Amino acid sequence: MAAKLSGKKVLLGITGSIAAYKSLQILRDLKSMGADVQVVLTPAAHRFVPPLTLQVFSGHPVFTDLFDPHEEVIHLTLAEGADLILIAPATAHFIAKMATGLADDLLGNLLLASSSPVLIAPAMDIGMWNHPTVTENVALLQKRGIQIIEPEVGPLASGKEGKGRLADERVILERVTSLLTAGSKLAGEVVLVTAGPTQEPIDPVRFISNRSSGKMGYALARVAREWGAQVILVSGPTSLPTPPGVERINVRTAEEMKKEVEAHYPAATIVLMAAAVSDYKPKEASPQKIKKTQQARSIQLKETEDILSGLRSRKGKKIIVGFAAETESLLENAQKKLSDKGLDLIVANDVTQAGAGFEIDTNIAQLIDSKGRIVPLPKMLKDELARYILDEVIRIKGDLS
Repeated sequence: MAAKLSGKKVLLGITGSIAAYKSLQILRDLKSMGADVQVVLTPAAHRFVPPLTLQVFSGHPVFTDLFDPHEEVIHLTLAEGADLILIAPATAHFIAKMATGLADDLLGNLLLASSSPVLIAPAMDIGMWNHPTVTENVALLQKRGIQIIEPEVGPLASGKEGKGRLADERVILERVTSLLTAGSKLAGEVVLVTAGPTQEPIDPVRFISNRSSGKMGYALARVAREWGAQVILVSGPTSLPTPPGVERINVRTAEEMKKEVEAHYPAATIVLMAAAVSDYKPKEASPQKIKKTQQARSIQLKETEDILSGLRSRKGKKIIVGFAAETESLLENAQKKLSDKGLDLIVANDVTQAGAGFEIDTNIAQLIDSKGRIVPLPKMLKDELARYILDEVIRIKGDLS
């Protein structure tokens, strides 16, 4: 345990949030795993956590001032050699500074000077987290390759209940560990991921679709890329930002998704079919907008082509993972799909459970492999579930080699 992060250098940035006291435990955990941790405080964070305590825990002087009398270019020397910069907690104010490149303090300057990976864990009140400016700033940072551990839902310092609470220290530690130790887990693999819904047009302005947000597929693509894979993401309509380093191909219909999957399938070594592909589409789509009348209308439907079934005959040594979102007979339906489609693994979840449905950040799943092994998992963030799924993929791949 103590050697897991041995030799890794982490720069821990702490900003002025009431959640800053939790950074003490994060620091202690990182140190207990062997990491060398250097702490940098913003001027506002200085009011929430004592530098002397952080110095004792880290074993290094704690820096807060850009103009250190003993070091003329401290923002450059601190930035050198860091394997990861972790900012926890990150306030709305500091996120805005990062988005605009503002560097009026030590932490802001070293972020501009460093080429190290950056991971931030925001913490703020629910109204601030939901503000359009914060949403835009977070999306912009993600596009630049900065990774985000989204805040959790819970009681906040304002007395309100909602999303904005700093992620659990264990979640932050797991993400740091994953970034620092799993960079080569999928090296050499080509991972093809499908994500999001499809839209089957009724007319030029209406369509048949479903409630999939794409969050599970995007989490898989993000983690697979973090673990060293080349990742191709075939995505239905979604507003999610493209994970850094991932090749994204946008599609709309089930037919378009099938075409792109088949085009990239030969090069893939791992296929993760997380998209919620429409099972049916209108038999005929109107070329013009259908006008409202006093008469009842009906739409004739026909089945879309099954993408997974078409891949089975060309499987070879590929690992193929399917998903089963069910409302009843979860295991029975998932196991049937696993067998019918010739899958190596299926991720089954009951979407009627609280915390396991569409359009949310969490899921509750059971992993079932082709040998009948079932791994039930508790409610967790979709990024965390993605790691469980990919670890299972690696295990299965190892068993087959």
